[in-house]
Order: sequence, then C-alpha cells, then structure tokens
Amino acid sequence: MPAGLELESLPAKVGCELGVSRWHLIDQTRVSAFAAETEDFQFIHVDPERAAATPFGGTIAHGFLPLSLLSALLWEACGEIRGAGLSMNYGFESVRFLAPVRTGRRIRGRFLLRACEPRRPGQWKLVLGATVEIEGEDKPALVADWLVLLFAAA
Repeated sequence: MPAGLELESLPAKVGCELGVSRWHLIDQTRVSAFAAETEDFQFIHVDPERAAATPFGGTIAHGFLPLSLLSALLWEACGEIRGAGLSMNYGFESVRFLAPVRTGRRIRGRFLLRACEPRRPGQWKLVLGATVEIEGEDKPALVADWLVLLFAAA
C-alpha cells in the first residue's frame, strides 16, 4: 500500500501522476458476477461459446466493470489522503471506453491530478485523469476525467 498523500500538498501536485495500482485479473467469474449485479446478461459477457464467434474471440468485460473499479484502484494507487475526513464521487467530465477488456486479461489504474480547486471552506474538488490500462495492450480500456469531492477532517 502506498504511503498516502497529504491534503495540503495536493495543490502542488496538479499536473503530476499520483500513482499506479497493481494489476487485477478480470476473469469470467468476475464478469459473470458483475452481469448478475447489473442485470446485463448480453452474451458477449456471459456466454464463452457464442462470444468465441465474435471478433473478440471470447467474452469481454462490461465497460462499466473497470469503471466501477476506479475507487478501489485509486485507493490502491494513492492510499489515504491524510487531512481529508471524507471523499465522494462527484461525477465525470468525460468517460471514453477505448478498448474491450477480454476475459482473462489484467487491468490497472493510473491517476493524474488535473485540478485541485477549493469550493468552500473545508471542501475541495479534484479532477483526476484516470486511465485503466490493459496489460500487454497499446490502448487502454478507458480514460476518464473523474470528479471527486474532498472534505477536511473535523
């Protein structure tokens, strides 16, 4: 686990990479569990036999699966933000799914701090450049400008 970050140091880190997570396997068990949770059972995700006949040659993860892992990947890449009592997802400026994640591949998150803006006393809005890379592939699974609110510890 990384050492973490200090809330007061974030403005000086704008434009810098904050961290990179470890690799995570996206196997069929995980993809099928995600299908069950989201009720998205499109065959390309859950039927290896039918998916083998597609241009992907097998099943692929839902685009929202790596997107849903961003919080865990960020925590792993950056650790705790000391001085922040709470962080919340605030949304996305943009999300683009650039390449499918084939079942059995590994992904990791890479995070760049694009902005750290005070909103009101004790509150900041971060804009994180998030990239989910696929091991051994040139194109990432996704890129996003992710908005996170930080609230100072009480």
